[in-house]
Amino acid sequence: MSLSSVPDLAGLELAVVPVTAFGQNCSILWDPATRYAVVVDPGGDVPVLLHALAARDLTVDCILLTHGHLDHAGGADALRNELVRLQGGTVPIIGPDARDAFLLSDIAAQAARYGLTGMGNVTVDRYVTDGEILPVLGRSLAVLHVPGHTPGHVVFHDPKAGFAFVGDTLFRGSVGRTDFPYGNGPQLLQAITDRLLPLGDEVTILPGHGDMTTIGAERRTNPFLR
Repeated sequence: MSLSSVPDLAGLELAVVPVTAFGQNCSILWDPATRYAVVVDPGGDVPVLLHALAARDLTVDCILLTHGHLDHAGGADALRNELVRLQGGTVPIIGPDARDAFLLSDIAAQAARYGLTGMGNVTVDRYVTDGEILPVLGRSLAVLHVPGHTPGHVVFHDPKAGFAFVGDTLFRGSVGRTDFPYGNGPQLLQAITDRLLPLGDEVTILPGHGDMTTIGAERRTNPFLR
């Protein structure tokens, strides 16, 4: 699925590849002039992602993770290894917040419980912190800590283009699950209110599952935010 209908990416291009039985939205963002790209939340189906990258003749600079759940991070380590083999050099895995380290180290066990293959534990090159600015593709992505779905969940916001990779925090008409031992529903709703809604009604959000939406649409219609 290509999200070519995103109104304005300020010169960048975007494709979303749903992966695994979870239908998780893995995002590929790239600069059409240089063909350099970043991959956000490669949850699995690494051969599919490699094909999507090769079809666009892209070189991956880094992999970004919003949080530590297997459907978002399960393919990160394998993808990094394949990209290093194909491209040479290094392809760092960046994010999430360190408070999700316990999830990243348990992905293989999580996958086994679901009877899934092709997902592995992840050792990131570095975690991110709230308020950090990441230089990506000649742009600046702001890191927002938005906990509740997981303790270390982060959002990557591009203020220039007016879009954000929000993982499993906010969806069209819904919000992320919090029925985990480490989940916190009130915390998630408060974080959405404090960190995401102030980004502005025109900001396009790219969620980890389902269709894109905008902050304004969710402010007006999302029943969890009323």
